[in-house]
Amino acid sequence: MIIKKLFLKPVKLLALLITLSFILGMIPASPEEGMYPLSELEKVDLVKAGLKIDPKEVYNPDGISLIDALVNVGGCTGSFISDKGLIITNHHCAYGSIVRASTVEKNYLGNGFHAQTMEEEIPALGNSCRILESYEDVSLQVLDAVKIISDPSLRAQTIAKKSREIAQAATNEELSIVAEVSEMFAGKSYVLFRYRVIRDVRLVYAPPQSIGNFGGETDNWVWPRHTGDFSLLRAYVAPDGKAATYSKENVPYKPKKFLKINPDGVEENDFVFILGYPGRTFRHRPSQFIKYQQDYLLPYISDLYDFAIKTLENISKGDKELELAAANRIKGLANTMKNYKGKIKGLKKINLVEQKEEEDRMLNNFIQSKPELKANYGNLLSEINDVFKSVNEFVQADLFFRQVFNMSPTLSLGNFIFTYSEEMQKPDNERNQPFQEKNVKQTISRAISNINNLNTKFEKIVLNKMLLDAKKFNRESKITALDELLKSASGDFNKTISDFIDNEIVGSKIKGSEYFNSLLTKKPEELALLKDPLLEFVNKLRVQNQSLQKLNERNEGRLNKLYGDLVDVKMIWKQTNFIPDANSTLRLTYGYIKGYSPADATYMEPFTSIDGVIEKNSTGGEEFAIPDRLRTLYDNKDFGRYVSKKRNKLPIAMLYNMDTTGGNSGSPILDAYGRLIGVNFDRAFEATINDFAWNESYSRSIGVDIRYVLWVLDKFSGAKNILNEVGL
Repeated sequence: MIIKKLFLKPVKLLALLITLSFILGMIPASPEEGMYPLSELEKVDLVKAGLKIDPKEVYNPDGISLIDALVNVGGCTGSFISDKGLIITNHHCAYGSIVRASTVEKNYLGNGFHAQTMEEEIPALGNSCRILESYEDVSLQVLDAVKIISDPSLRAQTIAKKSREIAQAATNEELSIVAEVSEMFAGKSYVLFRYRVIRDVRLVYAPPQSIGNFGGETDNWVWPRHTGDFSLLRAYVAPDGKAATYSKENVPYKPKKFLKINPDGVEENDFVFILGYPGRTFRHRPSQFIKYQQDYLLPYISDLYDFAIKTLENISKGDKELELAAANRIKGLANTMKNYKGKIKGLKKINLVEQKEEEDRMLNNFIQSKPELKANYGNLLSEINDVFKSVNEFVQADLFFRQVFNMSPTLSLGNFIFTYSEEMQKPDNERNQPFQEKNVKQTISRAISNINNLNTKFEKIVLNKMLLDAKKFNRESKITALDELLKSASGDFNKTISDFIDNEIVGSKIKGSEYFNSLLTKKPEELALLKDPLLEFVNKLRVQNQSLQKLNERNEGRLNKLYGDLVDVKMIWKQTNFIPDANSTLRLTYGYIKGYSPADATYMEPFTSIDGVIEKNSTGGEEFAIPDRLRTLYDNKDFGRYVSKKRNKLPIAMLYNMDTTGGNSGSPILDAYGRLIGVNFDRAFEATINDFAWNESYSRSIGVDIRYVLWVLDKFSGAKNILNEVGL
């Protein structure tokens, strides 16, 4: 089955529906909206939009094209820019690797890193690459497995099992090929993607943080931006071309295709397009889903992360080693926190819940007016509503369990012990992948490394907050383990919680290697007999969480089927097909370099310049510090060939009305001739709700201009070896 056509079709609908659809992004309001899958590119008129090359040069299933220069790197997107496996991506995508390679003495995060030869390149720890090899629609195979299954939980389990089986059959470790089945429309269509894996990734260049993260969290998700958010990596393989972990014998990977760079960049209104791996969007979901996000998930996570960030900043302040150790986690938490706060603001600003509710009412009226639709979909919206009543009833506990092991490494360690013990009782081929014989040593090693990286002060403070908050949960979401602990308390509940955290969690002997290793030898029933307070507490958390996950599994199974029906009937109602929500698979989006007006009497130009860096430096704080050399170059007006001919300034960042989301970080921004003119790294604050709705008037994405990238490499760092390699 081929995924249906997803491009615009003119339809005649009520004026209200047209307005509503424009806001919701359900019918593309302009050709720039849409994260188009590969299967749909031939149906998009890119030439009419402004493309100056044959669309087959963008994607050619029978030959080499620009798609072959793309790479998924560490959850971000990157692109090859030389025939020696050189990859350009964002600084914030390489951030974790830069931090892990840094010490107080060799502070690559603060001072930057430049390998002048390949021998000087260092492992980008934590990063691997995946390159798309092929894709295949497997919807019939997946759905055939559940055609006679009515139980929601069993249906969801069977779809997941069948998807894993298809992926495993397509995986070829000998040839370094891994496969995944991705759901394109919930309960409707599934595509098998095959990827070539590269396990040896090395750091080639990173600007100092004062360039790569200029403006810090103050400027994050904000325009105007002046951030040089780029870094360079290199992919290596074994001499025989297969994937291999780091080895001096490995050689640079030779990609099928690499991007050429346009050092002259682009200007306002120029056509541009992006190829990349956008994460998740939810534009086809009903009003109840949006309300769940607005009222529960987004505020809970953003508030918790805000507290965690402030805690980390306070306990590491003034300690260079602690600041370096905490930097990566703070950046990750802050990125999500600010994004979620932007989403909350955006959802409320455009009243998206109310608009979705109105759309649901109109759809229901349409269904009820057509006997054949009423027979098939008459209870659809009420059934969706019933599922969300169940979801919301236990939502506080669900959100708590999603975060508590993440925020408490000691509880996570206890959870690992139980999981390991349970998995070891199964035959090897039935275990979860991390616990199979070929992977289990590495899994244990990661758990031990978590012991060594514990920050007990942070854990105490954040876990104390989470448990005190949980004490106030409604009856249906009460945390059983906490309730039992407080029942035995006399008097001060807050002190009981604090003492338990100090003595039995943070003070647990599980962090001792001898005791930890002894636990790995025990069966689940033997762990229960130890009377270890930490393990007893963790086990109670696990029991409740597993019960909750069964309920979630049933609800998700029901929604999987209902969401598929919802898309079907909406296509009938609106007489059009939809673009599948993003799901971390390779997509194309296109548009134009364009400013916008976020508020009355305010217009944001689409380019920033080096002048803005100096202005922010003179008025801002530590986040707006700049290197002395950058100031000297600016004072001497030493901008070389990289000045915009139209604006007569060195450009830094640019705005465009393309459709992006998380995962598009590091995506190449390409001009009408398919040449690299920038690297995508962010969205404007108003566009953080792109995951739920897209609108040309406010949806703007942000990229670093290639002219600034080249200026930093050339004038600031003197990286002639890199410029020579990329043909400049």
